[in-house]
Amino acid sequence: MPLVCQVCGESVPFDEPIPRDAECAGCGTDLRACVQCRHYDTSRNNSCTETEADPVADKTRRNFCEFFYFSRQKAAQRSGTSSREDDARRKLNALFGGGSAVKPGGKDAAADARRKLDDLFRKKD
Repeated sequence: MPLVCQVCGESVPFDEPIPRDAECAGCGTDLRACVQCRHYDTSRNNSCTETEADPVADKTRRNFCEFFYFSRQKAAQRSGTSSREDDARRKLNALFGGGSAVKPGGKDAAADARRKLDDLFRKKD
């Protein structure tokens, strides 16, 4: 399977190991960067599945990570995956019956919150 840039999908004219100074011909992105690596996963700590890798501040810039291995996935496959945050939000919505009809920060949000608070502490007859 030919290597493709994970940012723009352009074919990469290099084989492993990717030279440290290599850039994508299509978008100019550094090829030996976290976003191009098979270990890159934004749902993980430090956005990396490799637990022994040193933290990298800028995931789009070239670095010296010794665990770098160019991703074999197509760029569209990678960006289409859902994150842990999205999964957690779906589970919470399912648990609590979906979302509220009132959007947070909307003009009726304060009135709705006040009504719920009053209902909660209303004296029972």
